[in-house]
Amino acid sequence: MSGSWRTPTVVLTCGTIVLFISFGARNIFGLLLDPMTTSLGWTVSGFSDAISVQLLVWGLTTPVTAALADRFGTARMVASGAVLYAAGMFLPWQVTTPLEMSVSAGFMMGLGLSATGFPMILAAVTKRVDAERRSLFLGIGSAAGSSGQLALVPLGQYFISDFHWTVALIVFAGLVATIVFLAFALVDPKRETSPAGGPPPQKLGAALAEACTHRGFLLLSAGYFVCGFQVQFLGNHFPKLLVEAGQSAWVGATAISIIGFTNIIGTLSWGAMGGRWRMKYLLSLIYTLRAIAMTVFFVLPITAEGTYVFAAVMGFLWLATVPLTTGLVARMFGLRYMATLSGLVFFAHQLGSFVGVWLGGELFDRGGTYDTVWWIAVALGLVAALLHFPIDDRPVERAAAQGAPP
Repeated sequence: MSGSWRTPTVVLTCGTIVLFISFGARNIFGLLLDPMTTSLGWTVSGFSDAISVQLLVWGLTTPVTAALADRFGTARMVASGAVLYAAGMFLPWQVTTPLEMSVSAGFMMGLGLSATGFPMILAAVTKRVDAERRSLFLGIGSAAGSSGQLALVPLGQYFISDFHWTVALIVFAGLVATIVFLAFALVDPKRETSPAGGPPPQKLGAALAEACTHRGFLLLSAGYFVCGFQVQFLGNHFPKLLVEAGQSAWVGATAISIIGFTNIIGTLSWGAMGGRWRMKYLLSLIYTLRAIAMTVFFVLPITAEGTYVFAAVMGFLWLATVPLTTGLVARMFGLRYMATLSGLVFFAHQLGSFVGVWLGGELFDRGGTYDTVWWIAVALGLVAALLHFPIDDRPVERAAAQGAPP
């Protein structure tokens, strides 16, 4: 039978490799900030603006690419996104101005990431696995992104330090291009039709209206905004913060890799816990622990050892929100438009990412420190912890009638 080789295990394996490359490759930009601004004579905010464009485009276009995937197929969108991503990664080695950087690493990569990121790949995995294993599989898929961060960030630092930052971009562009071939495994299963006499399939417009008027969906999106603010601010500015504190560039690269390593453990653990306990309470706990960890780190003297401990703790909490947030979307609204609705929530995440990266660069250039934006990130973590408590996480009546996950 055509497509029979695309078992849940095959889809999960290929999907995790896609996320490994997609998420891991874009994380080298935190390492590129210092050498690129020094080499090209740019300000920190000039570089940050380009990455902010990437994050904003990534978020804005994710619901669109997800809707197109629901309509035309996941495999086509992932392959197309990989081509744009690779081109956007390749072109910055020739840029001379922040505007050119915004077009390539900003706009083009943002489009590519929207088609190769978590909402798209996790939706493909979810459609192939039963409800009992869904949270665990989402945890495994989410851990793949951290695996890429763990392996590819040191590789990027190696090429930057031993060759040149331009070489790193060319090598990583070639790596991203391999996603095109992995996309063949991500063909969607055939959709089930409504039984005779049953309710007609829900239309996309109705699904969007249902979600956007659902209080729990809006609160979940607001919490994801905070997640994006925190992780992208740290991912893009933490190495620079450490250099300003007197640490070497390798301390920052090592810290980002540690985050990637412990996040593998974290996403698997939190994903497994999501199958046993209510996911909204686990999300509240994650945001609370993040705020505590960030406070402790910043009030103590910054040392290499303390940085590694902080990175290990934050890594355990880093992408732990992804399987739980995605799992809540599937639970509340069902699977038919899961990619689209997950993409809509992810837009809020990327809006927070844009604000975190942009604000970090602006406030650093104005005041010469990251103190203010750091404490904003702490305060937002506490707000997010409170936002998840009132979420009504029961399947909506329409979703329940069409077989939403229990």
